[in-house]
Amino acid sequence: MSDPSPPRRLLVIFNPAAGWRRRQRLQPVLAHLQDRGCPFVLRETSGPGDAERFAAEAHPAEVDLVVAAGGDGTVNEVINGLARSGLPLALIPLGTANVLAAEIGLEVEPGAIATSIALGQPRPIALGAANGRRFILMAGAGFDAHVVQQVSVPMKRWLGKGAYIASTLRQLFAFGFPTYEVRTDNHTWRAASVIVANARFYGGRFLCAPKARLETDTLQVCMFERRGRLAVLGYGLALLTGRLPQLASYRVVEARRIEVRGTPGEPLQGDGDIIGALDASIEILPDALRLVFPPGIG
Repeated sequence: MSDPSPPRRLLVIFNPAAGWRRRQRLQPVLAHLQDRGCPFVLRETSGPGDAERFAAEAHPAEVDLVVAAGGDGTVNEVINGLARSGLPLALIPLGTANVLAAEIGLEVEPGAIATSIALGQPRPIALGAANGRRFILMAGAGFDAHVVQQVSVPMKRWLGKGAYIASTLRQLFAFGFPTYEVRTDNHTWRAASVIVANARFYGGRFLCAPKARLETDTLQVCMFERRGRLAVLGYGLALLTGRLPQLASYRVVEARRIEVRGTPGEPLQGDGDIIGALDASIEILPDALRLVFPPGIG
């Protein structure tokens, strides 16, 4: 039995930064959407800011869904562009880690992606905002932000996830390992690094904030209390093996408003890209976006 609703009109915003590999992964999804009768307009970005601008130009009279075809950084630009229109967002995950796809249970397979876009239910979710810049997964200051800052587009193109490994090894010897002041709703903490999480996963399907959910109206403040190279290596190993939340020196607290203070101008990463600098004022924005989840995901 066919779906009785009319096919959704789509604006697909495609980031081709990784070259032919991304285009090869995109084309089968578009073919499935054509088979389903979904009309779409494909707009390709040529540099930073394009995805945000394209999303901001989308009009509800012409488009039912905006589809971000790229990595989590592309999604970040698109959610900032959608702040005015309120149009729902769907995903074609083509990035290095695709953390958001993992978070919502979206299979990275062309038929499953097209089914989610064509039939998935838009749900209201919360977003975070750091100094006014929206993020959907996390914002971070400290070691991980410096790692992200050193990863260039050419590095990601040629090395994929290896670009982050190379940057991590470089920062182990270049980073000064300062501490940061973290102010939550009711307390002040000191941390060697901090990740403010709106979602459970980090860097793929690695569990960082077990209690974080996109639909809730709070953020999870994840603080790494130990400093130095050995501490970073220990935290990284614990993340990879699923033991990070059990470490005594890893503290997670819940908050709606957070202040992160360090050396002014230090990088602040959001959704895997640099979105600003310290000092940072971070807050939760309830029901700020309608995100399309795959059919059958509870």
